Amino acid sequence: MNKSLITLGIIGFIVLLIGFNGCGSYNTMQRMDEEVNGKWHDVEVVYQRRSDLIPNLVQTVQGYANFEKSTLQAVVEARANATKVMIDPSKLTPETMRNYQAAQGAVTSSLGRLLAVAENYPDLKANQNFMDLQKQLEGTENRIAEERRKFNDAVKELNSYVRVFPRNIWAGMFGIQKRGYFEADAGAEKAPQVKFDIK
Repeated sequence: MNKSLITLGIIGFIVLLIGFNGCGSYNTMQRMDEEVNGKWHDVEVVYQRRSDLIPNLVQTVQGYANFEKSTLQAVVEARANATKVMIDPSKLTPETMRNYQAAQGAVTSSLGRLLAVAENYPDLKANQNFMDLQKQLEGTENRIAEERRKFNDAVKELNSYVRVFPRNIWAGMFGIQKRGYFEADAGAEKAPQVKFDIK
């Protein structure tokens, strides 16, 4: 009788330990998951700010009749395509992240070409509205880089946590999956030379 009580006590103790471990892991994973979601929304906000600046930039540049129409059209199309790429934060897989990053990269590239072409238009470069928009875009690009870094830090913390045994088992049971990162853009290892002639 005593042996069966001791055995039941040991089994009960093990079940309690497993239960406490599961509860603790669940709560930590939920906190980390919410942190990743929050950081993702911060990334979306700064990309949206950039997207909101583009129509004003295009409108300002369109005032210069000789300005290359194909360059403007590329910016408008890239912006339209990027705004179509929406991702549910719980489905931030490496593939969806690559698609999102490619769409945003097209916007960055087309904006870079537009600003490079603008160098050929001294009157445009001297336009106060254009100079203000350039400064705002530059500040927004810096914020994008910072928010992407914070997002990657949160993803790294979550991914590292859910890969360790026995948390990987709990993560599978609770439906918590590893998330995708923002990756460095192609050619990012070479520092670009950017010069704005803002006076």
